[in-house]
Amino acid sequence: MARRRQVRRRGLIGVSAALAAALIASLILVLQGGSPKPAAASASKSATPSPTASATAVAEPAHHCSYSAATPVARKVSLPPAAPDYAASYQATISTNLGKITFSLLNSKATCTVNSFVHLAETGYFNRTQCHRLLTSGIYVLQCGDPFATATAKLTCGSTSTVGSGTPGYDFASENLTGATYPAGTVAMANSGTASSNGSQFFIVYKDSTSGLTASYTPFATVSSGLGIVQNVAKNGYSCQYAQSGGGAPKEKVIIDSVTIKKT
Repeated sequence: MARRRQVRRRGLIGVSAALAAALIASLILVLQGGSPKPAAASASKSATPSPTASATAVAEPAHHCSYSAATPVARKVSLPPAAPDYAASYQATISTNLGKITFSLLNSKATCTVNSFVHLAETGYFNRTQCHRLLTSGIYVLQCGDPFATATAKLTCGSTSTVGSGTPGYDFASENLTGATYPAGTVAMANSGTASSNGSQFFIVYKDSTSGLTASYTPFATVSSGLGIVQNVAKNGYSCQYAQSGGGAPKEKVIIDSVTIKKT
């Protein structure tokens, strides 16, 4: 999939060889825009198989971060600071209509990703958005972080929708991929199939998905409380299915009211 497509979906497409034959039809776009692509937390509704994302390893914690312009812009914000607070510890509290979910951010392992997430949270980027994609087979994730999925929107899974394609106006390179696994409680970035296409979309793994995902999605946090909320949403399934990206819109709405960052 072209990195600069007018409507770029982010998702998870790195399905393991053992699962590929059975899941390729439904999961090939799992974590690309619109719906999580099992390797890029946003799935394109029209995406096609793309090369596994890879990134040159950098020394962590990173002392400098680079962010490049990207489209389409779901909610415009300024660029994160180029100099991250690499020595800090962060906790994020996601206040949703179903309760609070807390993340412990992995600042020492994915510094520039955490730097971006903290920046977006503190600017209110995630406020009043809904998690737009649920995957319940082979890859078990809930994908969030696209303001095109407003809190009041009815997700239809239609092929012309921009939901799942949104960026904050910038993207950046992957981190923390060496030996990356995706057990329950992992929070990782969605991308559109390349290692430099991370933006704002992320996914929460509610059931072990290590066998279904390749090490192509930056793990940047772990769920410290509230995972049961996501697991209960998953039990209810989805109301409509993304025809080409796998998964669908959660039947039970998960609305992010705010994201609060605690720094220690």
